Amino acid sequence: MSFRKVVRQSKFRHVFGQPVKTEQCYDDIRVSRVTWDSTFCAVNPAFVAIIVEASGGGAFLVLPLQKTGRIDKSYPTVCGHTGPVLDIDWCPHNDHVIASGSEDCTVMVWQIPENGLSQPLTEPVVVLEGHSKRVGIVTWHPTARNVLLSAGCDNVVLIWNVGTAEELYRLDALHPDLIYSVSWSRDGARFCTACKDKSVRVIDPRRGTVVA
Repeated sequence: MSFRKVVRQSKFRHVFGQPVKTEQCYDDIRVSRVTWDSTFCAVNPAFVAIIVEASGGGAFLVLPLQKTGRIDKSYPTVCGHTGPVLDIDWCPHNDHVIASGSEDCTVMVWQIPENGLSQPLTEPVVVLEGHSKRVGIVTWHPTARNVLLSAGCDNVVLIWNVGTAEELYRLDALHPDLIYSVSWSRDGARFCTACKDKSVRVIDPRRGTVVA
């Protein structure tokens, strides 16, 4: 038997991780326990946002990156949804704008103050209503400003103009089952979806057609 077969060749074979010190972590955060496949967090160069447990609606924390350590239970949250928040995504063009999708069938867009939250934020900049069931996916267009995609449990994909709160495209006949995940191409010309019907689709939103 050759030595090559016994030892797995990998450049990471002798790399070891080291835990970050407690004071550099975000501690004592009550992360949401909603049974939905989501990362429950989003980060950009200024803030980290985390979906948390909330009574009587949905909420998420927005923390400046440097605010590490134990987070007080009374720390203000973004709490305008009437149902649990399922997904959040920071705008790639503005570090103070974040979108959220919720079980209340709405998508909301929020403007975060320059230094973070000093009091609960309940008034969104825009409310987008077009889904008939809970909204589990929100993702911003990578190159075009004010363009947001949302996908719900109604198997519908909506692309919004956030500036005018209007639907740009409604794709409601391409998915026969629940949409699990959506990802834009780097130039934003197409996006890819993973669906419960065991199919992955590459979609051209302008034509409303499945490319592959």
